[in-house]
Amino acid sequence: MCGIVGYVGARPALNIVLDGLRRLEYRGYDSAGVAIVCDDELLTEKKAGKLANLEKTLAERVSADPDGCPAPKLGIGDGTTGIGHTRWATHGGPTDRNAHPHQSRDGRVAVIHNGIIENFAKLRAELEADGVEFDSDTDTECAAHLLAAALAELRAAGEPDGPQLLAAAMRTVSQRLEGAFTLLAVDAAIPGAVVGARRNSPLVVGRGDGENYLASDVSAFIEHTREAVELGQDQVVLITAESIEITDFDGTPAIGKNFHIDWDASAAEKGGYDYFMLKEIAEQPQAVADTLLGRLTEGGEIMLDEVRLTDQDLRDVDKIFIVACGTAYHAGLVAKYAIEHWTRIPCEVELASEFRYRDPVLDRSTLVVAISQSGETMDTLMALRHAKEQKARVLAICNTNGSTIPRESDAVLYTHSGPEIAVASTKAFLTQLVACYLIGLHLAQVRGVKYADEVGAVVAQLQEMPGKLRDLLADIEPVRELARDLKSAPTVLFIGRHVGYPVALEGALKLKELAYMHAEGFAAGELKHGPIALIDQGTPVVCVVPSPAGRGMLHDKIVSNIQEVRARGARTIVIAEEGDTAVLPYADHLITVPRTPTLLAPLVTTVPLQVLACEIAAARGHDVDQPRNLAKSVTVE
Repeated sequence: MCGIVGYVGARPALNIVLDGLRRLEYRGYDSAGVAIVCDDELLTEKKAGKLANLEKTLAERVSADPDGCPAPKLGIGDGTTGIGHTRWATHGGPTDRNAHPHQSRDGRVAVIHNGIIENFAKLRAELEADGVEFDSDTDTECAAHLLAAALAELRAAGEPDGPQLLAAAMRTVSQRLEGAFTLLAVDAAIPGAVVGARRNSPLVVGRGDGENYLASDVSAFIEHTREAVELGQDQVVLITAESIEITDFDGTPAIGKNFHIDWDASAAEKGGYDYFMLKEIAEQPQAVADTLLGRLTEGGEIMLDEVRLTDQDLRDVDKIFIVACGTAYHAGLVAKYAIEHWTRIPCEVELASEFRYRDPVLDRSTLVVAISQSGETMDTLMALRHAKEQKARVLAICNTNGSTIPRESDAVLYTHSGPEIAVASTKAFLTQLVACYLIGLHLAQVRGVKYADEVGAVVAQLQEMPGKLRDLLADIEPVRELARDLKSAPTVLFIGRHVGYPVALEGALKLKELAYMHAEGFAAGELKHGPIALIDQGTPVVCVVPSPAGRGMLHDKIVSNIQEVRARGARTIVIAEEGDTAVLPYADHLITVPRTPTLLAPLVTTVPLQVLACEIAAARGHDVDQPRNLAKSVTVE
């Protein structure tokens, strides 16, 4: 997830683009950059780090004395056409050279990008074979060189210069790209025009008076216009100061959907949601889809991001440790079930804060999987370093490209959930689950336990999850109503079996984090060994029920557990898949989720618990995005 802004009009573009980037910085803060067309020149600036770094450099550049020239040349602050970008790194670390925009070799074309170009390696190889030299490690730079080549070919064929040429070239490039992308581009030879393209990634048009805007989010231009145009899938849009033209990738004219924005600027940053957490819950279908992008090769093999281990190294693994903290630890607990089932390798899950202090038995045949959203979690980092000292191999699951944990690991699988602003993790958790599943499948494949078609079948099931998550979120209002009804409960208990047990732990953690309520998660079979004494008349008990189709015995057992707590006065809140009629007599409140294979079920059963915690906290008057005493990234032990 990155923030992108484009502007064409009569006002200085730099100020408007920077203002838009400030509102979009929550979408990416690894680096930022701008490209401004001025006097048929393309003027660019980009810096790693937060937007303030770029602003400081630009302020120095704009105020620079032109050495007393009688007719000083217009500078970067004077152009009226421009694009800007704030980056969340995917391909290539967060450095100056990898910051956007990226330019063609002649410096005349600039491109910014949000998303992942899946076939970039193939495209880069083709371009390098044609003699193109690359200045960055990004997939985006491919698009810049391809666009420049397409423009050159169209000009050589006698096509007239002008905005339509830029749109035609973008259509040519878009048809060559695979994956998810939003692209914006400018050409110094075509002032007064910005072109954009989108596939599976957001892009919206802002309609002004004598000026127009492009952005990944309406918050970028809400201070200037409330009139917007929604683009469809696989479309190219060309804006000038007076026009907005939309076509499909094949050139067929299209009409965007006009809408009026009635949010204020603060709400616009949250996409109209009351809290960033609710927005991030709603982003989970896309986050899961992005994490799956490009993971399966044409030959049916799972691809990780950075691998410094051989297949033989992985075949030698005879034990796996997963180390993590908090929500990431719960993702690891789910992963244990899947990894052991698919690979038949013993797998242990450890709290990173305890791992090195108990002197675990590690050697060259041990694989340690370190899970961290930020890549800077100190407990997990120290566990990783202890594992490396014992000669174990380390594989990282992380959401932040270029952070410490991935850099110090032997292999990395990046989740592509984008920045999480809310302290309580939601989309990072779901994408960590997906990453764990992919690692389990990769190990099974490398070790010969599963064939490509078997892996492909599971990946196909994973690829159905974004649609199932959208269906679930479309019908989530009853959960919100239930949450408001539970706001005064003194305690809430959560029970589950198999992969439902970690989900119960995660549900309880979310409630503790956000609502400051007593909440506990238990393995349902353990109730009779003590926790059932907590049940009192009216005690809410959330029950995570496995599918009756996949694990019938497990299903029957937890139905018995529900009967046990209900007989003692519990108020049962049952999460079960659609069509599960066996739970109906024992559910005071039934929350249905789409039918999903047992091992993948946490991807859907967790979501109602996220919403439940968020809404209970809001009903109790708490700050949902910044709960007390907590920080987003814990960088101390």
